[in-house]
Amino acid sequence: VVRYIAGICLLLDGSIPAVLTQPGDFIIGGVFTIHTSPKTTEHTFMHAPEPLQCRGRSLRFARAMTFAIEEINNSTELLPGIRLGYQIHDSCASVSVATRATFQLINGLDPIFSLSASCSKSSTVFAIVGESGSTPSIAMARVLSPFVIPQVGWSSSSPNDKQQYPTFLRTIPSDKFQAAALVQLVKHFGWTWIGAVRSDSDYGNSGMAAFLAAANAEGICVEYSEAFYRTNPHSQIRKVAEVIQRATAQVVVAFIATGDMIVLLKELVQLGLPPLQWVGSESWITDLSMTQFGMFLGAVGFGIRRAIIPGLRTFLMDLSPAQASNAYTDTSQLRITNMVYKAVYAVAHGLHSLVCAEQNGSTLHCDRGMKPNPLQVLEHIRKVNFTLNGNRVSFDANGDPVATYELVNWQLSEHGQVEFVNVGYYDASAPEGKLLTMTRNITWTGGQSQVPKSVCSESCPPGTRKAVQRGKPVCCYDCVPCAEDEINSLDCVRCPSDAWPNPQGDACIPKPIEFLSFSEYLGIILAASSVVGACLAIAIAAVFYLHKDTPIVRANNSELSFLLLFSLTLCFLCSLTFIGRPSQWSCMLRHTVFGVTFVLCISCVLGKTIVVLMAFRATLPGSNVMKWFGPPQQRLSVLAFTLIQVLICVLWLTFSPPFPNKNMKYYKDKIILECDVGSAVGFWAVLGYIGLLSLMCFVLAFLARKLPDNFNEAKFITFSMLIFCAVWITFIPAYVSSPGKFTVAVEIFAIISSSCGLVMCIFVPKCFIILFKPEKNTKKHMMGKVPSKAL
Repeated sequence: VVRYIAGICLLLDGSIPAVLTQPGDFIIGGVFTIHTSPKTTEHTFMHAPEPLQCRGRSLRFARAMTFAIEEINNSTELLPGIRLGYQIHDSCASVSVATRATFQLINGLDPIFSLSASCSKSSTVFAIVGESGSTPSIAMARVLSPFVIPQVGWSSSSPNDKQQYPTFLRTIPSDKFQAAALVQLVKHFGWTWIGAVRSDSDYGNSGMAAFLAAANAEGICVEYSEAFYRTNPHSQIRKVAEVIQRATAQVVVAFIATGDMIVLLKELVQLGLPPLQWVGSESWITDLSMTQFGMFLGAVGFGIRRAIIPGLRTFLMDLSPAQASNAYTDTSQLRITNMVYKAVYAVAHGLHSLVCAEQNGSTLHCDRGMKPNPLQVLEHIRKVNFTLNGNRVSFDANGDPVATYELVNWQLSEHGQVEFVNVGYYDASAPEGKLLTMTRNITWTGGQSQVPKSVCSESCPPGTRKAVQRGKPVCCYDCVPCAEDEINSLDCVRCPSDAWPNPQGDACIPKPIEFLSFSEYLGIILAASSVVGACLAIAIAAVFYLHKDTPIVRANNSELSFLLLFSLTLCFLCSLTFIGRPSQWSCMLRHTVFGVTFVLCISCVLGKTIVVLMAFRATLPGSNVMKWFGPPQQRLSVLAFTLIQVLICVLWLTFSPPFPNKNMKYYKDKIILECDVGSAVGFWAVLGYIGLLSLMCFVLAFLARKLPDNFNEAKFITFSMLIFCAVWITFIPAYVSSPGKFTVAVEIFAIISSSCGLVMCIFVPKCFIILFKPEKNTKKHMMGKVPSKAL
């Protein structure tokens, strides 16, 4: 309200005087929460409201500004010859008071002024430092922005919108960095189920919004998110406390101002809340007034980095005990105080670069009479870059400093007092993965050394996957079994076809490859049997060779006998090609060698059978049949029969040869490495041809079994072919139904057993006579002139 008296304006309610003031060449304004809260008064609207009264007292931050200005005024390097002044006002933690103080710093509201005076003069101050809280600072920024007066905040950490507040800078990091740091902390300790409380103010709402967005991106779930303000009705604060009490989350992230936190904790104490793990923002995590609450022991959070300001304690001690409290002189936790100190120096450096310049190449001259344009001052403050007591001071494009925090843990000292222990740090300028660094062990809530758990659902055991519960966050889930060929990661993931889940069910491992090898017992037994069989055939050949002139050897076609023994040796040895890791060459070799050697063997047996029949015919009067099947014809028949099989094998190998194949269909948990036959027609043609020759040989031998001969070889051939055919007839269903390496074992067994049948039936009886019954190895006995006896 203004009254006009003789051309003079009189401000009726007067201006609010500055709490601290000092004249100077350039005046820096300051707005601080010197009194911590306004005194509540009831307005009756019956008379004019009384001036606002404040209570509580906090001088250290304001006096830190005066200390910095005194240092600058005594400096010979920064603003030499210039004396800075200040006007510091008390906001009383009130938006309206802070706004009024801002207008007064801009206008210099004297109680009396003349109407003839020009209103176009520049503002009283060229820059303002303040305020303590985010909400009053935002209100101040709305006033200062149209006048382009720079404002350097030292405690307002709410995210800064440069479009709305282009003149606002600060020395404290933005809450968007603190929110990111808190998310990294929660993620680091594996907490996926948390509670969140915040101040219902610009500080709490904007900080928590940034935290929740970053937490959601990291897969962290929030059970509840509650907001309140210290002036809310008691019922609302009680409701927030009850939500925390009922919740299952063991970790609570509190983005709250100190005054709000104290109000909430008093409610929680009354409810008898069991210890929780508190994660705090910088506003209260390093506030000494909070140490009265024992439930905070073990709390962790990010605080502004501590600093040492030489001489500050001595400067603060010049007040009497009645003027200051014990906390006022405690300089062991200079965190926010250092932000004030840096803010004043940032303004001074900006002014220095504007009004000071070197003359004659060496002399520094500062123009104390210059009237700086606020816009010029703002631009110069934005560009400052200097080191103050080991700390770098600069601003980015948003007017924010580089974000660095200390990770603070509330621990008990040896004397039983709560102390703030630095256990790590966060540097937003560090590369990804190295933002958060731990330096010491943390004492958790309740004095525990183990990291507390806070999850909605326990981790799923191996072999299961997460199934989100309907209507609940993604961190709440049921564990559903995965399929047997899947592993549990974020979800059940099917392993590649050649891999299988490990016993833990969390990784795919290559499936074991199975094949019949020389190193296992079955392979050793079959290989040994094959070698023994070949040695037996060679031994019989040696016996026959040593007794080649005896009647029994000569009478049984020694040439075909030796060829048969040679082919049987090959038959025994060919089974070795079926053992070992299949390859392209071994797969082709095993089947073709098997097919050719067995045809050679059966061809020899067939030739011997035909010789028996021809020999009987030759004994009939007037018969000359032997001349049609003499030794040349016998050799030719064996060669012809064998070449047919060779031709079949060549065609098979040319068009669709056998090849190694990984069979993953029979077993789910292992791979069978086998030889695929390629062309089934070629495979069964080889076996069919062997079967056809075997059947012919059996029929002819059967017809000749009762021929009148003292030592009728046709009987033994009949028995041998009967065994041979029986083995290979039973081989077919066994081969088809046998799994894995046992398929190969069945085939080897059929080769060895059928070869043994031929050896035992055709040659062993003759060897027995040669070695143990030499009296029967005579021409007379062979001609039937000596009465025969049973062997």
